[in-house]
Amino acid sequence: MENSTNPFYLNLTLFMNIGHYRYPSFVFCLLLYSFIVSANLVMILIIIRERTLHEPMYIFIAFLSVNSLYGSTGFFPRFFMDLLSDSHLISRPACFTQIYIIYTYASYELTILSIMSYDRYVAVCHPLHYHRKMNSKTVYMLAFLAWVSPACNLTITLNMIVRLPLCGNNIEKVYCASWNVVKLSCITDAVDNLFAMLGAITIAFLPFGFILYTYLRIVVACWKNSSEVRGKVLQSCLPHVISFAIYSITSFSDTALSRENLENINPFAAIIISIEFVIIPPILNPVVYGLKLPEIRRHIIKILCCKAKTKRKIPDSSLIV
Repeated sequence: MENSTNPFYLNLTLFMNIGHYRYPSFVFCLLLYSFIVSANLVMILIIIRERTLHEPMYIFIAFLSVNSLYGSTGFFPRFFMDLLSDSHLISRPACFTQIYIIYTYASYELTILSIMSYDRYVAVCHPLHYHRKMNSKTVYMLAFLAWVSPACNLTITLNMIVRLPLCGNNIEKVYCASWNVVKLSCITDAVDNLFAMLGAITIAFLPFGFILYTYLRIVVACWKNSSEVRGKVLQSCLPHVISFAIYSITSFSDTALSRENLENINPFAAIIISIEFVIIPPILNPVVYGLKLPEIRRHIIKILCCKAKTKRKIPDSSLIV
Protein backbone atom coordinates (compact mmCIF):
# COMPACT_ATOMS: atom_id res chain seq x y z
CA MET A 1 0.00 0.00 0.00
CA GLU A 2 1.23 3.45 -0.89
CA ASN A 3 1.82 6.09 1.75
CA SER A 4 -1.35 8.12 2.21
CA THR A 5 -1.58 11.82 2.79
CA ASN A 6 -5.09 11.70 4.36
CA PRO A 7 -5.89 15.37 3.61
CA PHE A 8 -8.23 17.04 6.09
CA TYR A 9 -9.83 19.17 3.34
CA LEU A 10 -11.26 17.86 0.08
CA ASN A 11 -11.65 20.04 -3.01
CA LEU A 12 -14.90 20.03 -5.03
CA THR A 13 -13.34 20.73 -8.43
CA LEU A 14 -16.49 20.83 -10.57
CA PHE A 15 -17.33 24.27 -9.13
CA MET A 16 -14.26 25.72 -10.85
CA ASN A 17 -16.04 25.45 -14.20
CA ILE A 18 -19.06 27.61 -13.21
CA GLY A 19 -17.24 30.95 -13.45
CA HIS A 20 -19.35 34.12 -13.74
CA TYR A 21 -22.58 32.08 -13.98
CA ARG A 22 -22.52 31.60 -10.20
CA TYR A 23 -24.93 34.46 -9.40
CA PRO A 24 -27.69 33.56 -11.89
CA SER A 25 -27.25 29.94 -10.80
CA PHE A 26 -27.61 30.95 -7.14
CA VAL A 27 -30.88 32.84 -7.78
CA PHE A 28 -32.30 30.03 -9.91
CA CYS A 29 -31.39 27.31 -7.39
CA LEU A 30 -32.77 29.43 -4.53
CA LEU A 31 -36.11 29.61 -6.35
CA LEU A 32 -36.04 25.84 -6.88
CA TYR A 33 -35.29 25.21 -3.21
CA SER A 34 -38.08 27.59 -2.15
CA PHE A 35 -40.54 25.72 -4.36
CA ILE A 36 -39.38 22.34 -3.02
CA VAL A 37 -39.87 23.44 0.59
CA SER A 38 -43.24 25.10 -0.07
CA ALA A 39 -44.75 22.35 -2.23
CA ASN A 40 -43.70 19.49 0.03
CA LEU A 41 -44.79 21.31 3.19
CA VAL A 42 -48.22 21.83 1.61
CA MET A 43 -48.45 18.10 0.85
CA ILE A 44 -47.48 17.15 4.41
CA LEU A 45 -49.85 19.64 6.05
CA ILE A 46 -52.80 18.61 3.87
CA ILE A 47 -52.30 14.92 4.66
CA ILE A 48 -51.89 15.62 8.40
CA ARG A 49 -54.85 18.00 8.51
CA GLU A 50 -57.44 15.96 6.55
CA ARG A 51 -58.60 12.83 8.36
CA THR A 52 -59.90 11.33 5.12
CA LEU A 53 -56.27 11.16 3.94
CA HIS A 54 -55.10 9.16 6.96
CA GLU A 55 -54.71 6.03 4.85
CA PRO A 56 -51.54 4.06 4.02
CA MET A 57 -51.17 5.41 0.47
CA TYR A 58 -51.35 9.06 1.56
CA ILE A 59 -49.15 8.45 4.62
CA PHE A 60 -46.46 7.04 2.33
CA ILE A 61 -46.83 10.09 0.05
CA ALA A 62 -46.21 12.26 3.12
CA PHE A 63 -43.07 10.19 3.78
CA LEU A 64 -41.86 11.06 0.26
CA SER A 65 -42.38 14.76 0.99
CA VAL A 66 -40.56 14.50 4.33
CA ASN A 67 -37.66 12.79 2.56
CA SER A 68 -37.63 15.49 -0.13
CA LEU A 69 -37.26 18.15 2.57
CA TYR A 70 -34.54 16.09 4.26
CA GLY A 71 -32.49 15.54 1.10
CA SER A 72 -32.82 19.05 -0.33
CA THR A 73 -32.05 20.68 3.04
CA GLY A 74 -28.98 18.47 3.36
CA PHE A 75 -27.76 19.50 -0.10
CA PHE A 76 -28.76 23.09 -0.91
CA PRO A 77 -27.31 25.16 2.01
CA ARG A 78 -23.77 23.89 1.37
CA PHE A 79 -24.35 24.17 -2.39
CA PHE A 80 -25.37 27.84 -2.03
CA MET A 81 -22.22 28.59 -0.02
CA ASP A 82 -20.00 26.99 -2.64
CA LEU A 83 -21.75 28.80 -5.49
CA LEU A 84 -20.87 32.19 -3.99
CA SER A 85 -17.40 31.23 -2.74
CA ASP A 86 -14.06 31.24 -4.55
CA SER A 87 -12.86 28.35 -2.40
CA HIS A 88 -14.60 24.99 -2.56
CA LEU A 89 -12.79 23.10 0.15
CA ILE A 90 -14.82 20.90 2.47
CA SER A 91 -13.51 19.23 5.61
CA ARG A 92 -13.51 15.45 5.87
CA PRO A 93 -16.18 15.39 8.66
CA ALA A 94 -18.43 17.73 6.67
CA CYS A 95 -17.83 15.69 3.51
CA PHE A 96 -18.77 12.39 5.16
CA THR A 97 -21.81 14.02 6.77
CA GLN A 98 -22.94 15.21 3.34
CA ILE A 99 -22.39 11.74 1.91
CA TYR A 100 -24.53 10.23 4.66
CA ILE A 101 -27.39 12.71 4.18
CA ILE A 102 -27.49 12.56 0.37
CA TYR A 103 -27.19 8.78 0.16
CA THR A 104 -29.70 8.12 2.92
CA TYR A 105 -32.05 10.48 1.08
CA ALA A 106 -31.56 8.46 -2.12
CA SER A 107 -32.03 5.17 -0.25
CA TYR A 108 -35.11 6.41 1.62
CA GLU A 109 -36.66 7.44 -1.69
CA LEU A 110 -36.24 3.91 -3.00
CA THR A 111 -37.47 2.12 0.12
CA ILE A 112 -40.52 4.42 0.38
CA LEU A 113 -41.33 3.74 -3.27
CA SER A 114 -40.97 0.04 -2.46
CA ILE A 115 -43.54 0.07 0.35
CA MET A 116 -45.82 2.22 -1.84
CA SER A 117 -45.64 -0.44 -4.55
CA TYR A 118 -46.50 -3.11 -1.98
CA ASP A 119 -49.48 -1.04 -0.84
CA ARG A 120 -50.75 -0.77 -4.44
CA TYR A 121 -50.11 -4.49 -4.99
CA VAL A 122 -52.28 -5.43 -1.99
CA ALA A 123 -54.98 -2.93 -3.01
CA VAL A 124 -55.19 -4.30 -6.58
CA CYS A 125 -54.44 -8.00 -6.17
CA HIS A 126 -56.06 -8.57 -2.72
CA PRO A 127 -58.75 -5.85 -2.46
CA LEU A 128 -60.98 -7.82 -0.08
CA HIS A 129 -58.11 -8.28 2.38
CA TYR A 130 -56.59 -4.79 1.98
CA HIS A 131 -57.69 -3.35 5.34
CA ARG A 132 -56.65 -6.52 7.15
CA LYS A 133 -53.22 -6.68 5.53
CA MET A 134 -52.52 -2.92 5.55
CA ASN A 135 -53.54 -2.27 9.15
CA SER A 136 -51.82 0.19 11.49
CA LYS A 137 -49.34 -2.41 12.71
CA THR A 138 -48.26 -3.24 9.15
CA VAL A 139 -47.93 0.43 8.22
CA TYR A 140 -45.75 1.10 11.28
CA MET A 141 -43.57 -1.92 10.49
CA LEU A 142 -43.13 -0.91 6.84
CA ALA A 143 -42.34 2.66 7.89
CA PHE A 144 -39.76 1.40 10.38
CA LEU A 145 -38.07 -0.75 7.73
CA ALA A 146 -38.15 2.06 5.15
CA TRP A 147 -36.39 4.52 7.46
CA VAL A 148 -34.12 2.30 9.57
CA SER A 149 -32.75 -0.19 7.00
CA PRO A 150 -31.08 2.42 4.74
CA ALA A 151 -29.70 4.29 7.77
CA CYS A 152 -28.06 1.11 9.10
CA ASN A 153 -26.77 0.13 5.66
CA LEU A 154 -25.26 3.56 5.01
CA THR A 155 -23.74 3.70 8.52
CA ILE A 156 -21.86 0.46 7.86
CA THR A 157 -20.82 1.50 4.34
CA LEU A 158 -19.71 4.97 5.46
CA ASN A 159 -17.73 3.47 8.31
CA MET A 160 -15.73 1.51 5.71
CA ILE A 161 -15.18 4.61 3.58
CA VAL A 162 -14.09 6.78 6.53
CA ARG A 163 -11.28 4.31 7.30
CA LEU A 164 -9.87 4.44 3.75
CA PRO A 165 -6.48 6.16 3.46
CA LEU A 166 -6.67 8.85 0.79
CA CYS A 167 -3.89 9.74 -1.65
CA GLY A 168 -5.55 12.86 -3.07
CA ASN A 169 -8.16 15.49 -2.30
CA ASN A 170 -9.82 16.44 -5.62
CA ILE A 171 -13.45 15.33 -6.00
CA GLU A 172 -14.95 15.88 -9.47
CA LYS A 173 -18.39 16.77 -8.11
CA VAL A 174 -20.27 19.72 -6.63
CA TYR A 175 -20.96 17.59 -3.54
CA CYS A 176 -19.22 14.75 -1.76
CA ALA A 177 -20.00 11.36 -3.29
CA SER A 178 -18.93 8.01 -1.88
CA TRP A 179 -17.58 6.60 -5.14
CA ASN A 180 -15.43 9.69 -5.77
CA VAL A 181 -13.94 9.42 -2.28
CA VAL A 182 -13.28 5.70 -2.80
CA LYS A 183 -11.43 6.52 -6.04
CA LEU A 184 -9.04 8.71 -3.99
CA SER A 185 -8.13 5.74 -1.82
CA CYS A 186 -4.66 4.23 -1.82
CA ILE A 187 -5.95 0.64 -1.58
CA THR A 188 -6.37 -1.74 -4.50
CA ASP A 189 -9.20 -1.51 -7.02
CA ALA A 190 -10.41 -5.02 -6.16
CA VAL A 191 -11.39 -4.01 -2.64
CA ASP A 192 -12.99 -0.79 -3.92
CA ASN A 193 -15.07 -2.69 -6.44
CA LEU A 194 -16.17 -5.20 -3.80
CA PHE A 195 -17.43 -2.42 -1.51
CA ALA A 196 -19.19 -0.70 -4.41
CA MET A 197 -20.80 -3.92 -5.62
CA LEU A 198 -22.14 -4.93 -2.19
CA GLY A 199 -23.52 -1.47 -1.54
CA ALA A 200 -25.17 -1.24 -4.96
CA ILE A 201 -26.85 -4.65 -4.63
CA THR A 202 -28.18 -3.96 -1.15
CA ILE A 203 -29.31 -0.37 -1.65
CA ALA A 204 -30.50 -0.44 -5.24
CA PHE A 205 -31.07 -3.79 -6.93
CA LEU A 206 -33.20 -5.47 -4.27
CA PRO A 207 -35.76 -2.62 -3.93
CA PHE A 208 -35.74 -2.09 -7.70
CA GLY A 209 -36.44 -5.78 -8.24
CA PHE A 210 -39.22 -5.76 -5.65
CA ILE A 211 -40.94 -2.74 -7.25
CA LEU A 212 -40.76 -4.27 -10.72
CA TYR A 213 -42.14 -7.58 -9.39
CA THR A 214 -45.13 -5.94 -7.66
CA TYR A 215 -46.03 -3.93 -10.74
CA LEU A 216 -45.73 -6.98 -12.94
CA ARG A 217 -48.27 -8.68 -10.67
CA ILE A 218 -50.51 -5.59 -10.85
CA VAL A 219 -50.37 -5.58 -14.67
CA VAL A 220 -51.28 -9.29 -14.77
CA ALA A 221 -54.19 -8.72 -12.37
CA CYS A 222 -55.49 -5.74 -14.36
CA TRP A 223 -55.29 -7.65 -17.62
CA LYS A 224 -57.95 -10.05 -16.33
CA ASN A 225 -60.38 -7.30 -15.30
CA SER A 226 -62.71 -4.92 -17.13
CA SER A 227 -61.62 -1.64 -18.71
CA GLU A 228 -63.36 0.27 -15.89
CA VAL A 229 -61.29 -1.51 -13.25
CA ARG A 230 -58.12 -0.95 -15.29
CA GLY A 231 -58.92 2.77 -15.45
CA LYS A 232 -59.29 3.03 -11.66
CA VAL A 233 -56.06 1.10 -11.09
CA LEU A 234 -54.23 3.30 -13.59
CA GLN A 235 -55.48 6.42 -11.81
CA SER A 236 -54.15 5.28 -8.43
CA CYS A 237 -50.91 3.71 -9.68
CA LEU A 238 -49.82 6.16 -12.38
CA PRO A 239 -48.36 8.79 -9.97
CA HIS A 240 -46.26 6.11 -8.30
CA VAL A 241 -45.04 4.78 -11.66
CA ILE A 242 -44.09 8.33 -12.71
CA SER A 243 -42.21 8.90 -9.43
CA PHE A 244 -40.38 5.60 -9.81
CA ALA A 245 -39.44 6.39 -13.43
CA ILE A 246 -38.18 9.87 -12.49
CA TYR A 247 -36.08 8.50 -9.65
CA SER A 248 -34.71 5.64 -11.76
CA ILE A 249 -33.64 7.90 -14.63
CA THR A 250 -32.05 10.59 -12.45
CA SER A 251 -30.21 8.17 -10.14
CA PHE A 252 -28.97 6.05 -13.06
CA SER A 253 -27.67 9.18 -14.81
CA ASP A 254 -25.68 10.20 -11.74
CA THR A 255 -24.32 6.67 -11.29
CA ALA A 256 -23.25 6.50 -14.95
CA LEU A 257 -21.63 9.95 -14.71
CA SER A 258 -19.51 8.83 -11.75
CA ARG A 259 -17.89 6.18 -13.97
CA GLU A 260 -17.13 8.58 -16.84
CA ASN A 261 -14.12 10.79 -17.52
CA LEU A 262 -15.51 14.28 -16.89
CA GLU A 263 -12.84 15.89 -19.08
CA ASN A 264 -14.82 14.64 -22.11
CA ILE A 265 -18.16 16.02 -20.86
CA ASN A 266 -19.47 19.59 -20.93
CA PRO A 267 -19.00 20.92 -17.36
CA PHE A 268 -22.49 22.40 -17.12
CA ALA A 269 -24.03 19.16 -18.36
CA ALA A 270 -21.96 17.26 -15.79
CA ILE A 271 -23.18 19.53 -12.97
CA ILE A 272 -26.83 19.20 -14.00
CA ILE A 273 -26.64 15.42 -14.36
CA SER A 274 -24.88 15.03 -11.02
CA ILE A 275 -27.46 16.96 -9.00
CA GLU A 276 -30.72 16.16 -10.81
CA PHE A 277 -31.52 13.17 -8.59
CA VAL A 278 -31.61 15.45 -5.52
CA ILE A 279 -33.57 18.23 -7.28
CA ILE A 280 -36.01 16.75 -9.82
CA PRO A 281 -37.85 14.18 -7.63
CA PRO A 282 -38.50 16.68 -4.78
CA ILE A 283 -39.89 19.14 -7.37
CA LEU A 284 -42.01 16.74 -9.41
CA ASN A 285 -43.33 14.41 -6.69
CA PRO A 286 -45.69 16.95 -5.06
CA VAL A 287 -46.76 18.17 -8.50
CA VAL A 288 -47.50 14.64 -9.75
CA TYR A 289 -49.38 13.52 -6.64
CA GLY A 290 -51.14 16.86 -6.23
CA LEU A 291 -52.45 16.85 -9.81
CA LYS A 292 -53.07 13.14 -10.40
CA LEU A 293 -54.74 12.04 -7.15
CA PRO A 294 -58.28 13.47 -6.91
CA GLU A 295 -58.41 13.47 -3.09
CA ILE A 296 -55.26 15.58 -2.70
CA ARG A 297 -56.14 17.80 -5.66
CA ARG A 298 -59.57 18.53 -4.19
CA HIS A 299 -58.12 19.61 -0.84
CA ILE A 300 -55.50 21.82 -2.53
CA ILE A 301 -58.22 23.53 -4.59
CA LYS A 302 -60.37 23.95 -1.48
CA ILE A 303 -57.52 25.64 0.41
CA LEU A 304 -56.79 27.97 -2.52
CA CYS A 305 -60.48 28.87 -2.89
CA CYS A 306 -60.81 29.53 0.86
CA LYS A 307 -57.82 31.88 0.74
CA ALA A 308 -59.25 33.71 -2.27
CA LYS A 309 -62.62 34.16 -0.51
CA THR A 310 -60.92 35.37 2.66
CA LYS A 311 -59.03 38.05 0.73
CA ARG A 312 -62.24 39.26 -0.93
CA LYS A 313 -64.02 39.51 2.41
CA ILE A 314 -61.33 41.71 4.00
CA PRO A 315 -62.52 45.33 3.63
CA ASP A 316 -60.26 48.00 2.28
CA SER A 317 -59.02 50.03 5.26
CA SER A 318 -59.20 53.21 3.20
CA LEU A 319 -63.00 52.84 2.96
CA ILE A 320 -63.48 52.60 6.71
CA VAL A 321 -64.39 55.97 8.25
